[in-house]
Amino acid sequence: MSNNLSLTDNFIIFFYIAIVFAIGLYVAKDRGNNVKEYFLAGKNLGWIAIGTSLFATNISSEHLVGLAGVGSVFGFGAGHFEWLAVIFLIMIGWVFAPIFLRSNVNTVPQFFGKRFDDKSRIYLTLVSVFSYLFTKMGVT
Repeated sequence: MSNNLSLTDNFIIFFYIAIVFAIGLYVAKDRGNNVKEYFLAGKNLGWIAIGTSLFATNISSEHLVGLAGVGSVFGFGAGHFEWLAVIFLIMIGWVFAPIFLRSNVNTVPQFFGKRFDDKSRIYLTLVSVFSYLFTKMGVT
């Protein structure tokens, strides 16, 4: 079995990258070079778009591969853990998002910095980054 891609495979990959690049250029030209617009969509999205974005951000290769493996070993009950996440995602959207919007912050460490001080913001930032690196990235 060969590991080389065929000419058709290479064309499809190149075509896909070209289409994504063209869409990116079109959107960048249309909206300008505003960082807030790029990362936060100008804070003009509705709850459906924000919730979908949270859900899509939460899904990664660890979910697609890992949960399938856990499900095959432990059965359907392993998926119950993921259904519990719905409760917390709704709580984030209805309780915490309005607090963040009123405070004019974009991240939890930024909120802690405004609420307490810069030391707490830096501490939470470091804990968040390192815990993500050692838990999520290692597993993925």
